[in-house]
Amino acid sequence: MGQCGITSSKTVLVFLNLIFWAAAGILCYVGAYVFITYDDYEHFFEDVYTLIPAVIIIAVGTLLFVIGLVGCCATIRESRCGLAAFVIILLLVFVTEVVVVVLGYIYRAKVEDEVDSSIHKVYDEYNGTNTDAPSRAIDYVQRQLHCCGIHNYSDWRTTRWFKESRNNSVPVSCCRPAVVNCTGSLARPGDLYPEGCEALVVKKLKEIMMYVIWAALTFASIQMLGMLCACVVLCRRGQDPAYELLVSGGTYA
Repeated sequence: MGQCGITSSKTVLVFLNLIFWAAAGILCYVGAYVFITYDDYEHFFEDVYTLIPAVIIIAVGTLLFVIGLVGCCATIRESRCGLAAFVIILLLVFVTEVVVVVLGYIYRAKVEDEVDSSIHKVYDEYNGTNTDAPSRAIDYVQRQLHCCGIHNYSDWRTTRWFKESRNNSVPVSCCRPAVVNCTGSLARPGDLYPEGCEALVVKKLKEIMMYVIWAALTFASIQMLGMLCACVVLCRRGQDPAYELLVSGGTYA
């Protein structure tokens, strides 16, 4: 019965190591996705410390490749030292992922204030050229999120670009894609996106943080199961004489 329990735990442990390799790829992908998306929205969210959870989760993903290798070798070779190291590394990674979750919630709560404090500045710096970073950022966000202005298209009236252009129009990135020959004229508001960008940018950035949080929580749960199985194998290996004889190739007298 004890041998059967050990075998089951070993099978689960080997399977979990394979999951760790897959998890490593997924975590690195999530971290890279955060970096890429942040690059698109960095003008609306200037706190670079927001990237800390993404950096940590990429580091954890890289470490999981090593953990999977150590775990498989330790399980196959029945190494007590290897399994003990495997449990310790998993515990450290588990604590790290808990830190990622906590930081994710902290920065997620700060998103709205950060965007609110920076978005007015970005819109005021708009000059309508593709060579200007703030202008490219605004046009990108308005097209991608289907929005116009900070709260609505009328916010453009207070911007420096609107006052200098004096053509009573907003950028064409505010135009609905279904409208033909849209020039952004405020005389035809039905051609423009009615919703402002601030709320949608906040929503998008919060979604990104939730991806990090859920990824960390999911794989932290898997790691808990991995630690449990490794501990079962370690304990049974040290306490079950039949198992020791089976590993060493001995027989009962």
